Amino acid sequence: MQFRRAAAASAVVLCLSLFLLSSTADAHNITRILAKFPEFSTFNHYLTVTQLAPEINRRETITVCAVDNAGMADLLSKHLTLGALKNVLSLHVLLDYFDAKKLHDITDGTALAATMFQATGSAPGSSGFVNITDLKGGKVGFSPEDNGGVVSATFVKTVQAIPYNISVIQISTILPSPEAEAPAPGPSQMNLTALMSAHGCKVFAETLLANPAEQTFEGNLESGLTVFCPGDDAMKGFMPKYKNLSAAGKQSLLEYHGIPIYQSLSGLRSSNGLTNTLATDGANKYDFTVQNDGTDVTIKTKIVTAKITHTLIDEQPVAIYELNKVLLPKELFSALAPTPSPAPAPAPTPEADAESPKASTKHKSPPAPAAPSDSPADAPDGDVADQSADGNGAFRFTGGRFGAVILSIWFAFLQL
Repeated sequence: MQFRRAAAASAVVLCLSLFLLSSTADAHNITRILAKFPEFSTFNHYLTVTQLAPEINRRETITVCAVDNAGMADLLSKHLTLGALKNVLSLHVLLDYFDAKKLHDITDGTALAATMFQATGSAPGSSGFVNITDLKGGKVGFSPEDNGGVVSATFVKTVQAIPYNISVIQISTILPSPEAEAPAPGPSQMNLTALMSAHGCKVFAETLLANPAEQTFEGNLESGLTVFCPGDDAMKGFMPKYKNLSAAGKQSLLEYHGIPIYQSLSGLRSSNGLTNTLATDGANKYDFTVQNDGTDVTIKTKIVTAKITHTLIDEQPVAIYELNKVLLPKELFSALAPTPSPAPAPAPTPEADAESPKASTKHKSPPAPAAPSDSPADAPDGDVADQSADGNGAFRFTGGRFGAVILSIWFAFLQL
């Protein structure tokens, strides 16, 4: 009896532990959090455009200082480059957790917080830090370190808090910073093929230069471009196959190694899925799948899976990554695509064996009845009914899984 009680108690502890662990998955999503508040729609939009959203989502213990649409209008009127705009917004992401209580209880009345701008390495000196000061009258002020100590914004309210993971607060205005607003180098000054040649992708660069596809890559420099260039060893081994392609096939193959948006490495890690390429054109899908393989990022076609081995450049709005293999689209190399194994032929039934070779063929078996609408084949895939996102963008488990945990605990207690 003592053993049974101990076993039952262990089962209860195990069930509760598994439930609590599963409930903490996918802690926050800044885009979902801000989507509930229309007054921050512009700020939310530019977190996505500048690729800051996925970087925020993968961090823990963080504070986002959001400004409303009016504040963003003042910032956009400066007509900053996209790179400079990203730096300014990065200054509004503090690498520590500050909710309303902590802001009003700052030790000695002031605190210096590092920001995501400082973490990028693009902020010279201490310009990527923000001073937080508990002012008289219950107000809290914010001032960038390179603003001469002048308080430029104040705390307005808490938007959402998930202790101690993420705090989203509203501040009155954009934090001014000459260093953050400095224009980043223009992408038109960038020589793509020279960069590739100097960093281990010379064969791909030379092949691109000799093809009209090079103009396609150049045409996307301003709006955003991510290039996946195979390393020299991979390209040298592939060149015999490349030479056998038609002129149109060669261009499509090269364009297949680029996507018409900027994606940082952290962005690729957080946005797994099917992706269009520069070669995508209507019925010509020319897509591939971006996915994580542990800490690595892989690009998977229907024929080959390549791994990102090196970052050549990652400067908004252009990123270039080296691959260990050439990407092979199914549209050009369908003969290399694996074919599914044929299903084994059904074994003959005894009745079929006993059937006379002169059996009449006039009467055919009636067709099988249609599957009822509530058959298992019509059920939704996966455990969709057991998963939901709560109001603050945090992931939680409900429904069936929660019920299973409760039943397990109840059953364990019955054994006591």
